[in-house]
Amino acid sequence: MNSNNKKMQITAFIFCMLIAGTVFGQNPIIRDQFTADPSARVFNGKIYVFPSHDIQAPDGKGLRNNWFCMEDYHVFSSENLTDWTDHGVIVSQYDAPWVDSTSYSMWAPDCIERNGKYYFYFPANTLGDGTNRRRGFGIGVAVADKPEGPYEPQPEPIKGIFGIDPNVLIDHDGQAYIYWSMRNIYVAKLKPNMLELDSEPQIIDNLPDKGLKEGPWVFEHNGIYYLTFPHVENNTERLEYAMGDNPLGPFKMKGVIMDESPTGCWTNHHSILEYNDQWYLFYHHNDYSPSFDKNRSVRADSLFFNEDGTIQKVKPTLRGVGAVSASKTIQVDRYSYKSENGANIELLDTLDTFKGWKTILNEDGAWVQFNTVDFGRKKLKKVQVSARSVTGALVQIRLNGTDGLLLSEVEIPESKEWKIVEAKLALFEKGVHDLMVNLKGDKQVEIDWVRFSK
Repeated sequence: MNSNNKKMQITAFIFCMLIAGTVFGQNPIIRDQFTADPSARVFNGKIYVFPSHDIQAPDGKGLRNNWFCMEDYHVFSSENLTDWTDHGVIVSQYDAPWVDSTSYSMWAPDCIERNGKYYFYFPANTLGDGTNRRRGFGIGVAVADKPEGPYEPQPEPIKGIFGIDPNVLIDHDGQAYIYWSMRNIYVAKLKPNMLELDSEPQIIDNLPDKGLKEGPWVFEHNGIYYLTFPHVENNTERLEYAMGDNPLGPFKMKGVIMDESPTGCWTNHHSILEYNDQWYLFYHHNDYSPSFDKNRSVRADSLFFNEDGTIQKVKPTLRGVGAVSASKTIQVDRYSYKSENGANIELLDTLDTFKGWKTILNEDGAWVQFNTVDFGRKKLKKVQVSARSVTGALVQIRLNGTDGLLLSEVEIPESKEWKIVEAKLALFEKGVHDLMVNLKGDKQVEIDWVRFSK
C-alpha cells in the first residue's frame, strides 16, 4: 500500500450511531431488541411486520420463571427488506381493560386491512369476571386508521374464542376467516365488522394428532389454500403445511417448510407473503440469546413453490433477503458462504449480544462471501473496514468470488483495539455484485463490517 492509501481511525461507537427509529439488518432483521412470532403483511406498497416482543422477565412477573415474557407489541416497516423502521409500541398489556396486566403474555398477533381500517388481533390472558369472560387466553382486537397506528383496543375480547395465535384471511369473495390454536387449530367466519364471529368455531381435521400444534398461518396461492403451522414432531417445533381448496378445509398434509432448529430453539413461528413477485418466509430464532430460547429474533428468507403447488423446503440463512447498499455498513458475518477452514463467526460481546458478531479469518486464503450488494451507478472510491489484528494483516476486497475482481487490499495495523481502516479502490463496478473478503498471508484478523464511500 502506498502513502496515498490513507488510514483513518474512528471510534466505533460514533460510526455505529444510527438514524433514530431505523434498524439496518440482514438476519435477524431487527437488531436492537428481541422480536418473535412475525406477522408480515403488505400494506400501501410496504411490508409491515407485527411481531411479539420478548423481554427479560421482571422478578416475580409473567406466567412462570424462565419462560416467555411479553408486555407489548411494536410494528416495523420496510420497502426494501433491508432497512426496517420501528414505529414504536402500538398495543400493550396495560391498554385493554380485559387483559391481566400481570401475566406478560402478549403472544403471537396478526393484522389485516379492511375498508381502510387496520385490525390488529392479539392474544392475552384475561382477567375473567365469571360472566362474559373466561379466565385464560382470549383474543382481542385493536383498530387503527393507519398500519403504524395509533390503535384503539376494543373493550372486550372476541366472544366465542378461547385460544392464542390469531390469524385472519379475507377470501376473494370478501368473507373473512379467523384461525387460532389451543391444542387443536380452529377456524370460524368473521362478521363484516371484523370484531365478532359469524359462525361456530370448528376444529380443523386431518392434522397430526401427536405433538403440539400452534401458530396457524393461512394464505391462498393460485387457487390453493395453504394451512401452515409449527408442530412438535420430535423435540422442538418445525414448520409444516397442508393444502386444500377451501378456507374451511378439508386440508391434506403435505410436508415440512422448515426443519427443527439445529441449535435447539424450542419454538418457531412464521408468516408467508408475496412482495414484488417474490414469496418470503418470516420466522424466528434465538440468534441474540443463544443460551435462552425464550428471547427470539425475527428472520426472513425467500420461499419457492414447485410446479404442483407444493412448497420447497426453506433452509435458514444468515444472509437473509434484500439487496444491501454498498454505502451502508455490510455485516459480513451474516455471510452467504464461507471457506470451510479458517473462517469463524463469534459474538462481539457475549454480555451485550445486540452488538452483533465478528468474522475471524485465521488462515491464508480464508474468506467470507456476502451476496447481493448494490454498488449503485455513481463511482465509489474508498472502502472502510472495521477490524482488529494482534499480528497485523492484509485483507483483500473482491467481487464475485475468490478469483473475482480485486477492488482493494487493506492493511490492518497491528493492534489489540478495533480500528476503522480506509483504503482506495483500484477500480469500481456499478450494479449488484457478491462481495468477497479474504485474508492474504498467515496472519489473523477480526472483521466487524465493511463499507464503501465516494
